[in-house]
Order: sequence, then structure tokens, then C-alpha cells
Amino acid sequence: MSKTLPASASAAKEFEPAFVAGLKTMFEEKILFNQVLGLKITSLRPERVVGRIDMKPTLVGHYAHNRIHGGVISAGLDAMGGLAVMAAIGARHMDESPEQRLQRFGKLGTIDLRIDYLRPGISEYFELRAEVMRLGSRVASTRMEFLGADGKLLSTGAGAYIVS
Repeated sequence: MSKTLPASASAAKEFEPAFVAGLKTMFEEKILFNQVLGLKITSLRPERVVGRIDMKPTLVGHYAHNRIHGGVISAGLDAMGGLAVMAAIGARHMDESPEQRLQRFGKLGTIDLRIDYLRPGISEYFELRAEVMRLGSRVASTRMEFLGADGKLLSTGAGAYIVS
């Protein structure tokens, strides 16, 4: 049986439009490599972030099979792990203004990244998901997934990020 949260608790789980817009601008426009990948945020929630990469010729890793390059998968999952950490930090400091919270991400960096390639990356687009498993005062641990348009799991990832 699931518990129903009070209205105030469920409202605290939503980000303000200003925070979402600022994080999207930072992620999709200011991090230029995300533009190269074509990585876009499709869902930004405190507990989980979701992104999308549309397949294009510049992302092909194997020309004969039109498979996405493994480096695109790795870089995309790394970026999404970092975004999940940003969302978790943003949720932890909801008492601050959106602008104050957006300033907290200057020291964020990848410490460790593991990618498991499970199936060939052949699809018209890909969905990337990430969530924070633990957010400490110095290090955050994440889990990520890379799926095809049909929802089939193609790769998984785990990352550790410095947050202070």
C-alpha cells in the first residue's frame, strides 16, 4: 500500500519554471559538447532526469550497421549523471532562490564512470535516464540507462561525481 504525501510535501518535489529553464539553458546551450551530441532534456525532476538524442550521421560509430558510437553513449550517460546530481542538489536546497541554486554547480565533476554496453545502439532516437543513488556532502553516486526508441535497454552506467 502506498502512502499519500501531504500537498506541501508533493509540491516541494516540483522545480520552479525559472530553475528548470536555467538548468536547461546551462545543459543544452552552455555545455557545447551536449549540442554536438544533440542531447536534450525531456524531463527534469528531483528524483530522475530524462534526456533524448536523435540519431544522425555524425554519431555513427560503425558505418556498415549505422550503430551509434560507443563514445556518444558514454558521454551522454556521463552528462545525464551530472544532470541528475544537479537536480538532486537543487532539490536539497529548495529554500534558496532558483538563481542561488544554479550557482552551486561550478564545482561539479566526474570522478569515476562505468559503462556497460549490452546491445548494439541502432535506433532512430535514444532515451537516456539517470538518478542519484546517494548524494553526500562531497561525492554523489548515480545510475544511468541508455534505451532505444522501442524501450529496449542498450547500455547502463554508474558514475561518481565530486560535488564540493
